[in-house]
Amino acid sequence: MRTFVGSKRYRSRLLAYLMAFGSVFITIAMVQYPKDAFDAAIMGLNLWWNVVFPSLLPFFILSEILMGLGVVHFIGILLEPLMRPLFNVPGIGAFAMSMGLASGYPMDAVITCKFRKNQLCTAVEAERLLSFTNTADPLFMFGAVAVGMFGIPELGATIAIAHYLSSFIVGIIFRYHGRERDLYTKDPQITSSNIIIRALRALYAAKQEDKRSMGQLLGDSVKSSMNTILLIGGFIILFSVFLEILSVLGVTAVLATLFAGLLHLIGFDTNLAPALVSGFFEIDLGALAASQADAPLIEKVVIASGIIAWSGISVHGQVASIVIESGIRMLPYMVARLLHALLAAGITVILMIDPVHSIIKLLTIPVMLTPNNTNALTSLITRFEQVGYQILLLLSIMIALSIAIHIIKELYSHIKKHSSF
Repeated sequence: MRTFVGSKRYRSRLLAYLMAFGSVFITIAMVQYPKDAFDAAIMGLNLWWNVVFPSLLPFFILSEILMGLGVVHFIGILLEPLMRPLFNVPGIGAFAMSMGLASGYPMDAVITCKFRKNQLCTAVEAERLLSFTNTADPLFMFGAVAVGMFGIPELGATIAIAHYLSSFIVGIIFRYHGRERDLYTKDPQITSSNIIIRALRALYAAKQEDKRSMGQLLGDSVKSSMNTILLIGGFIILFSVFLEILSVLGVTAVLATLFAGLLHLIGFDTNLAPALVSGFFEIDLGALAASQADAPLIEKVVIASGIIAWSGISVHGQVASIVIESGIRMLPYMVARLLHALLAAGITVILMIDPVHSIIKLLTIPVMLTPNNTNALTSLITRFEQVGYQILLLLSIMIALSIAIHIIKELYSHIKKHSSF
């Protein structure tokens, strides 16, 4: 026992020294290369201000309002018959999944953290939920990656199918995570009542418990969402500078050598190594580097798909800053991201085979691109319309499936009960 405690204390002390040394090293490097650090910070700031801030802030505020009004509780009861058997999470998990699917990183982390703080799920359920709801939005995969980076719209469906299918597989695998810490108990007396009535009662009870007026709820939602979006902006700028400093110091070249060896082992072109290095830290830069690499198309798409599923250390840092205060551990999340990346890359290989890829081309949807003469406001309104439509469509499909499952279970229980007499 004493040996274990001593070893743990030694690791903790070593980690503290490494973190201190790393921080001092980066600070000195920033002082030595001020122009590179400044340019990288400006690039990160522009990305946050022009893309992240206007795209995510309204949905952050909306999710806060929906939780305060009890709408999320209503959805949670309706979707319990679907989410519990599949992923072993409460029905409210479907709300986080829908918002994450439509809005992208790190929307799911924000919502999952709110669920945990409001005691709508346990810590282990939050870890399961975070494992598979951390996904890229379809506009990014269809528009930015397939059209903007690769210039091949048909690749959008391939990347998206691989991304979401692998995400659901991760969710099913992680339903077994932390079973020994499960606190969920099924109350047959409650679950046998009418699901619509229970959902309405949950909505009313949540609103009564909240006790805030609409004006106060709106103000609190804006304040909380602004704090979150500023936190995300800080991480985007920090990692933009961090990656540039590592590049200037030649650290990324060393990592590229390591990744080149790994690519050689699996038979992939080593020219994709810089893309893996960039993608390890930042999703956009990694996907762009993969699309521009001098390598076979199938290998470039596979690497890009893996990078999108991994999502980058920058996104992981944002997620950690959001969820760490709610008691959600990051280790299961990181394992899930690595598993998601491997599964997405593997599924992409299968989907890129000629007969399969020909069928997937039929699923390619039109992507709304913003012409050069279109102003930013029009582009933003278009994005809101598309994301809002996707959220409503996903929730409607899942609610219909969940109610159908509930009705089938009720009928089966009714038939079984009468057949026993």
